[in-house]
Parts: sequence; structure tokens; C-alpha cells
Amino acid sequence: MIVVSNTSPINYLILIDFEHLLPSLFGSVIIPTAVRLELEAPGAPQRVREMVGTSGWIEVRSPTRIDPRLMALGAGEREALAMAHELKADLVLLDETRGRRAAAALSLNVVGTLDVIDRAARRGLVDAGDAVARLRKTTFRASPRLLDGVARSSTKLLPNVGRNSVDQPETGDTKES
Repeated sequence: MIVVSNTSPINYLILIDFEHLLPSLFGSVIIPTAVRLELEAPGAPQRVREMVGTSGWIEVRSPTRIDPRLMALGAGEREALAMAHELKADLVLLDETRGRRAAAALSLNVVGTLDVIDRAARRGLVDAGDAVARLRKTTFRASPRLLDGVARSSTKLLPNVGRNSVDQPETGDTKES
């Protein structure tokens, strides 16, 4: 399975001590150089900066071409979507609304931070309520209804897990650091 990630899912999973979910669910995760730079930026949390450099499950690559439709996005989103499109990735880990819309235009399958938590909970890898409680203590933003739904029930599939569903209320925009 080819999985490419933007900054926010990796950032938030590290912040809540659940970064192990990514290699458990997907094996390895590809990030473009711009995402690595965002995760290691001086303003990023120290734990995030340290984890990226020592993680054996993160593979850093650079896309060879950026689709002009992606130019309005931030560098991390732009490169993550370009890389996912180029590699014909099975999934793109992405939370931000604008990025999700751009992913839809490229026919990419998007999975957000909450989807990762839900998938992991359904496989018995994590307690969804605990993960959501930890996430609420960060700058992650999503509707309370969605957070409550993930926290209460990880047996019910979220409406957009594994689908390219920009219009679903998976998450709102998130701060990436």
C-alpha cells in the first residue's frame, strides 16, 4: 500500500503519542521534502522535530512535477498531493479542507487524522476515546459532533474513511504545528 502524508496527521499523532499507528496500519509512509521541512521547522514542537529524524517508517521523497492546480496550496500540501498523484498512492493523509478539495480534483483517496484513529480503534490498536481526548488538548480542530462520534464508536465506519469525500465533515482546517 502506498501512503503519502501531509504534515498535520503526522504532527498530531506524534503530539498525542500515537505515531505508532501509522506504521502499524500502513507499514511505511512517504512524505515529500516540504513536509519534512515543516515537521522539522524551528516552530514545530520539539517532540515532532525529533521523531521525524529518527523514524524508520517515514520515507522522504521529492515529487518530480507539481500540477499547476496545486499552486494555491501551501508547500507541504502541494508536494504531498503531487507526490501522491505521481506515485498513484492508495491513500493521502490530509486534514485541511483546501487540500481535500485539491485531492478530489486529482481523484486521490483522502484519509484524515480522525480516520487513522478510527481505523486503528477498529483493529484494537488504540482506544478511540483516549485518542480523541488527547487530540482535544492540541490545536487540532474538528466539529465536536465528529470528535464525539469517533470517541464513542469506532465500530461504525466514518462516512469518508477510505473515500475521496471532500464534502464530508471529517475535519476542518487544522494548524500544522
